[in-house]
Amino acid sequence: MLSRVVLSSLVLTGLVVACLAVVCVPALAEDTPEALRPPKGAAMAIVVFEDLQCPRCGNVAPLLAAASRTYKIPLVQHDFPLPMHNWSFDAAVIARYFDTHSKEIGDEFRANVFAHQMEINPQNLRGFAEKFASDHKLGLPFVVDPDSKLAGLVRADKDVAVNLHLTHTPTIYLVSSKASGKPYVEVTDTNQLYVMIDAMKKE
Repeated sequence: MLSRVVLSSLVLTGLVVACLAVVCVPALAEDTPEALRPPKGAAMAIVVFEDLQCPRCGNVAPLLAAASRTYKIPLVQHDFPLPMHNWSFDAAVIARYFDTHSKEIGDEFRANVFAHQMEINPQNLRGFAEKFASDHKLGLPFVVDPDSKLAGLVRADKDVAVNLHLTHTPTIYLVSSKASGKPYVEVTDTNQLYVMIDAMKKE
């Protein structure tokens, strides 16, 4: 017959194990930065921190969009305009304006900017945006962001990137809501994107 001391020890051990199983695992999940989690209701997502003036971002944008469609997983785009680029911040603000009409139109504007990067400069960005707006039967206000709320959203995204210690664009992650496996992994070689998505889906 087990002594009271042994029984107490077993009970205590059981409570510790229960704590590890019930409390500590969710705590680890909560350590994952909010930006590196899939949107609510999604098991996986592709997350990219991008600069609309970055040539590499423009090159990989169609690949990320295609992967999102192929696997039916969200593509989450974050603004990370770099200081050496002279029109990317303004373009990000305009994209946010189109987001206010619909996220689809905002994302289409971003894709259009990427496709025409070499033609855009600080002087013709406004005209480029006006043509896009006209093509979509929208108006573009003379002052796109009168209260600087859209600029604030762009800066908030950039702050997230800085807090994650990101230094380059594009920075691409695959993120998962699963308790097992890695909650997020950086995609450093876009040639391996589909392979990495397959691997994360199997975890």
